Amino acid sequence: MIIKGYELRMTCRVCPEQYDVYKDGAQVGYLRLRHGCFSAEYPDCGGEMVYYTEDCDGDGAFYSNERDLFLTEAINAIDSRISGQESQQ
Repeated sequence: MIIKGYELRMTCRVCPEQYDVYKDGAQVGYLRLRHGCFSAEYPDCGGEMVYYTEDCDGDGAFYSNERDLFLTEAINAIDSRISGQESQQ
């Protein structure tokens, strides 16, 4: 799946639903939904949390009507983090 030029690779379908996120071949994010809590970490699992919400109706997997919304919000947060880092250089 591609969102805003970021490649999301699903690594687990359910309990938790999770993705590794890549930009230009390098991992830049880790997304995870478990127990209704969805988070995005930069640049990978255990990294800086750049997005978090408990507003998901899905527990260990998104309901189909909310997946695009929350994945896009997470990608926006990762993109903002990367853009902020690039502007400081």
